Order: sequence, then structure tokens, then C-alpha cells
Amino acid sequence: MKFVKEKKPLIGMIHISALPGTPKNKLNPAQIIESAVDEALIYQSCGLKAVMIENMHDLPYLKSNVGHEISSLMAIIGHEISQKTELFCGIQILAGANEAAMAVAFNSGMDFIRAEGFVFGHVADEGYIDASAAKLLRYRKNIGAEKILVFTDIKKKHSSHAITNDVDIVETAKAAEFFLSDGIILTGQSTAEQADLTELRKVKTKIKIPILIGSGITDKNISEYYEFADGFIIGSYFKKDGKWQNPPDPERIEKLLDVFQKLNV
Repeated sequence: MKFVKEKKPLIGMIHISALPGTPKNKLNPAQIIESAVDEALIYQSCGLKAVMIENMHDLPYLKSNVGHEISSLMAIIGHEISQKTELFCGIQILAGANEAAMAVAFNSGMDFIRAEGFVFGHVADEGYIDASAAKLLRYRKNIGAEKILVFTDIKKKHSSHAITNDVDIVETAKAAEFFLSDGIILTGQSTAEQADLTELRKVKTKIKIPILIGSGITDKNISEYYEFADGFIIGSYFKKDGKWQNPPDPERIEKLLDVFQKLNV
């Protein structure tokens, strides 16, 4: 994959503490920054080469426009991780705040974003999420951020896809590729649920851009996905007790890495 020298990168998730103005916020900005950087350093010390930050604690999520208090603090966090580690770093801003994520990534020295609602539309918890490829990639061009890669969810988790029920996942993947996605992300139905292996195999034969698995990877099943996937975004499994809300657990990270390195020879 272009942004990292690893053949099939593992991307560790940093679920940033609830940010200012959100219902679950308890920490001040300095504490939030320190916590996120500490998690990045844990991943680096365990041997990972890439992480992604996400505002998953900001429940309930706003749609598209999240507020400057969110994007500005995420930019500081991204910058601090870029300065204090050697990790490749990406960002997703929930929910569907793809242009904000692009601006944050560019201004803070990050490497990629995860975008939802890139092609076709779907109904999420937050309401209707419209396709964003045209606006997002024009925005990337306009601000000179072409080096920021855009990895895009298709048939995204936590969402209803009834309105595109007649468009299967293969055609959705082909549309994302045609609309210049740098890579697609396959997930299960919800956080920590496995992606469909049959869908992965089908999609792999029809597109040339990378395919990342975005949920459900563990030390027990990564071998099943390894042949067909080009990278893995791992959150829940890497966390204490396997729960995304918790901090990273070095023992769990090292356990999966041990399995992965044997596959990755």
C-alpha cells in the first residue's frame, strides 16, 4: 500500500476520549491530547507502523458538521502523534465529516482519511448520508492535499442499505474505484463483527485498488482474511478485554502480531 512500506499494514485504532461539547466529555483538551498520544506510543512500542484516530466517544454523533471544537482538537492530536511517533496516521470524523477530516489530515501532517458515504447513499443512525466523492476529491484538490489517501467504506456498518438493495457489494466496490477511491473498507454489520469472507473474495476479483478489513479481526481469524485483504483496521481486539471503549492492551496487540508475522513472511 502506498502510504506505508508494509505489505499488508495493521492499523491500530485510537478512539479519542469524548471531545469538548459532547455529552460524555469529562476531560479537558490537554488531558485528551495526552491520552491519545499515549495510546499511539503503546502501538508503536508494540511494533505497529500505523494508527487511526476517531471520535467514537462523541455520542450521539452529529452528521457532517461536527463543530470547530472537534476538528481543531483532532488536528492538534494528529499533529502531536505525527511529531512524537514515527507512525503513519489517519483519521475519521464521525459522522460523515469527510471534508473536515481531509482538512485535519492535511494541516496536521497525517497520511489518510476514512470516509463514509463516498458512493451511493445510505441511512445511518444519524440520518441519511449522501454520496460525497465529487465534493470530497475536489476539496482535496483545491487545498493541495492530493497526498492524503481516501479509504472508503462501502455498505457501511451500523447502517441500512435498503435504498441500494439492488446494487450488490461488488458493483458498489467498482463504483468506488471508478470514482477514484484509494482503497475500500469492508466491515461486518456493526463494530467488532466480522466482514463477510465470501463478499471479500468476490470483490477482490473485480477491483484493483486495496481492500481493507475494517471490523472483527482477531488473532483467531486473521489468517482467513490474509490472502484476500490488503490491510486491516483493528480496534476492539487490540483493546483491554476486547472492548473498543478501553485503552490498548499490549498483550493482545503482541498476540495478534505474533500470528500476523508468521503469515506475513
